[in-house]
Amino acid sequence: MKLATFNNGHRDGLLLVVSADLRHAVLAEPFATLQMALENWADAEPVLRAQYQALNTDNIQGRFAFDPAQACAPLPRAYQWCDGSAFLNHAHLMQQAFGLPPLANESIPLMYQGSGDDFLGPCDDVPLPDERHGIDFEGEFAVIVDDVPMGCPASEALQHVRLVMLVNDVSLRGFLQHEVGTGFGFFQAKPSSSFSPAAVTPEVLGDAWRDGRVCLPLSVTWNEGRFGQPNGAEMTFSFADLIAHAARTRRLRAGTIIGSGTVSNRDRSAGSACISERRAIEMIEHGEPRTGFMRFGDRIRIEALDAQGASVFGAIDQLIVAAPSPSQDARP
Repeated sequence: MKLATFNNGHRDGLLLVVSADLRHAVLAEPFATLQMALENWADAEPVLRAQYQALNTDNIQGRFAFDPAQACAPLPRAYQWCDGSAFLNHAHLMQQAFGLPPLANESIPLMYQGSGDDFLGPCDDVPLPDERHGIDFEGEFAVIVDDVPMGCPASEALQHVRLVMLVNDVSLRGFLQHEVGTGFGFFQAKPSSSFSPAAVTPEVLGDAWRDGRVCLPLSVTWNEGRFGQPNGAEMTFSFADLIAHAARTRRLRAGTIIGSGTVSNRDRSAGSACISERRAIEMIEHGEPRTGFMRFGDRIRIEALDAQGASVFGAIDQLIVAAPSPSQDARP
């Protein structure tokens, strides 16, 4: 099943059921928003699934063409957005390039809590205040869970995964060193993240959903040029591990989003899913970074294709733009 959210001008949008080929959609009545469906999943899932099946067989009224440009993030705002760093290859490259000390304990995932109040849609411009802040993209996978009890073990965590989607975790590298050095972690370095047009239930992925990992290549294109295609199968910590880590001392409420962190592979021919990793590789190989960060007017596209070459989630396809002044920002 594939779900999306139509941007109707309100903060939470309108929930849509989207066809398998991402070409058509219907309103997901009677569940107005994805948050409502997640909080009532036992009742919502069979209703939405029936609509999905009818939509795929052209046996439903009210269907219309699905336009990703009119979509919000599947969950336009979340009570909790927890982003991990589940690919240790990425951490090892950073350590080698910048002479950083090794992680104190590589058996424990890294995770930070980001801002979940204002996500961007898949085709929304990414407004940022200054090019000098070191604008970077980060291609990731993410899951949305239902209610997870405190202390949930990894062995039981995947039963709480309801949906899977893509993320562009926009990063401002110019703030990172200072914020990490304070010991308090990221804040200004992490503006609003963007998500794929559709969020899909795990069975849509078929064999590509294995051991709590999305085993698909993540295609990243920057200004029409291939940047990387690393595969999610190399995730060191699975989503089961990340969910259990997040729930160790708190319960997670329905609608919590857990991110994988930058997808990264040991085989460098796969490329990278963020500029910072490419710069680290350049430092290792050439003694200095040769790739600059993003500029206003740059375009980033992130997409995952299945074995048949079909887009699973739809594409994140965005321009980086100068943010308007506060008086011009009239978003509701």
